[in-house]
Amino acid sequence: MAFIDYYKTLDVSKTATEAEIKKAYRKLARKYHPDLNPNDKEAEQKFKEVNEAHEVLSNPENRKKYDDHGEHWQHAEEYEKAKQQEQYQRSTSSQYGGYSEEDFSDFFGSMFGGRSGHSRGQQVRFKGQDFNAQLQLNLKDVYTTHKRTLTVNNKNIRITIPAGIENGQIIKIKGHGGKGVNNGPNGDLYIEFSILNDTAFKRDGDNLYTTINLDLYKALLGGEVTVKTFDSKVKLNVKPETQNGTKVKLKGKGFPKYKKEGQFGDLYVTYHIKMPTQLTEKEKELFTELSKLR
Repeated sequence: MAFIDYYKTLDVSKTATEAEIKKAYRKLARKYHPDLNPNDKEAEQKFKEVNEAHEVLSNPENRKKYDDHGEHWQHAEEYEKAKQQEQYQRSTSSQYGGYSEEDFSDFFGSMFGGRSGHSRGQQVRFKGQDFNAQLQLNLKDVYTTHKRTLTVNNKNIRITIPAGIENGQIIKIKGHGGKGVNNGPNGDLYIEFSILNDTAFKRDGDNLYTTINLDLYKALLGGEVTVKTFDSKVKLNVKPETQNGTKVKLKGKGFPKYKKEGQFGDLYVTYHIKMPTQLTEKEKELFTELSKLR
C-alpha cells in the first residue's frame, strides 16, 4: 500500500486541531464536489482523497494509529503484537538458537505484503480498509423505497434505499471498501444518511407533526377542514368549541416504518385558532352582544 500523506491532502499541519481539520475538509470538499465539477475526473479523484483523509484524521483513535504507523495504521494492533513477539524472540534466540534476522524480516514481510526469498509460510491475509460516505437526501426521497447509483472508488454501486430511513442512520454495504491485503477480504462501505426536511411536517421517528390554522367561527361552531398529509389530503370534522392547541391523531398517516412494508406511523395535527382581524362595525357590535350574554 503506497503511503498517503493525509495531512498534505487536507493542507494542514500534523499539529492541526479537530476544528482545523474539519474546516479544511469542508473547504476542499466544496471545491472538488462532483456536483460543482461535472465530468471532471481529476476533481472526482481529489474529492475521494479528501474524504479518505478526513475519515482517518477526524477520528482521534485512527489518527493516532496513522501518526504511529503510517500506511500500516489499519493493522496497528497486529503490528504491535508482532513487534512484541519479535522483541521476545530476539531476547531468547541467542539462548535457544531460535530465529535469525532473516526470519524476522520474513515475518514482517508476510504481515504487510512484502516478499522474501526465505518465506517460512503463507502470507497473513488482512481485511481491506472500510470506507465511509455520506449521502444527502430530502425527506420526500425517503418516503418511498427507491434505488440509487453511487460512485465509490471509480465503481458504480446500485443500492436500494428503504423507505423510512432516518437522519444519521448508517447502513453497511459489504465488500465495497478497500481491497484486502494478501488476498484478504475487501473492506465494507458505510453510508451515513443526512436527511434534509424542507416540508411543513416535523418528523419524530415514524410519526409526523403539523399545525393548521382554524378560524374562530369553525372552532366555536364546528365544521369540516381539509388537512394535507404527507402524500394526500383528508377531511376532518372539527368538534364545536374546539380549543386552541387541540391535537388530533390521524392513525397510519405518518411516515413509513423502516423495513416494515405497508406500516406507517401516525400524523398529529395541532389546531391553531386564528383570531379575526379588521372587524367591521357590525361585527364588533355582534361580538359585544355576545360578550354581554356570557
